[in-house]
Amino acid sequence: MRHAPAALIETMRIRNGEAPLWYLHLRRLAVSCKALGIPLPGELPPPAGGADRVYRLEVGMRGVQVSERLVGPTTPVRLVVSRVAHHSYPYKTTERAQFDRAQDAARAAGTDDALLLTPGGFIAETAIWSVLWWEDRQLCGPGLDLGVLPGVGRARLSELAGQVQERHATLEDIRELSLFLVNAVRGVVPVATLDGQPVAQSRETDALAGRFWP
Repeated sequence: MRHAPAALIETMRIRNGEAPLWYLHLRRLAVSCKALGIPLPGELPPPAGGADRVYRLEVGMRGVQVSERLVGPTTPVRLVVSRVAHHSYPYKTTERAQFDRAQDAARAAGTDDALLLTPGGFIAETAIWSVLWWEDRQLCGPGLDLGVLPGVGRARLSELAGQVQERHATLEDIRELSLFLVNAVRGVVPVATLDGQPVAQSRETDALAGRFWP
């Protein structure tokens, strides 16, 4: 029996009765649908009203499914380097087994999330966040050619701070730098520790966090 192809996911924040990054989600969804041959839904009215929450769209060959949940914590994140290798994930689909395994192991180790590396040892992304860092005052992140997800949160930061400089960075390259995380639900969140070691904090990260939501 043939299985249906993976569905696309767009997970967004409803804040003050609006979806402030809706336009970025729609833009990514259109690109992803075209690339994977999934029909783009003809009508997707922006979600609005109600309590502050997470709104999740799952778009596949069988149509659109909607679900909602509470917003997770926005406290600094404790990361552990995962033993699960990162494999290319250029579209946000339901095929997320590598991230589920990595996050389960991280939580079992008493941390919040896992930092995945490519088979070549380069920084990729965590199970639920895009990873970025500062080199002096330049905003940097993993090269998209490494197969990392083009996150909506990362796209929002490009609007605020200019183009993210793409890097093929190893753990040694970023050990002394100020890392932070971003996604389209929780915004900008600092990294507290990496493998149990404190991570340098930055005023630039705090400034971006304060400007993240339109």
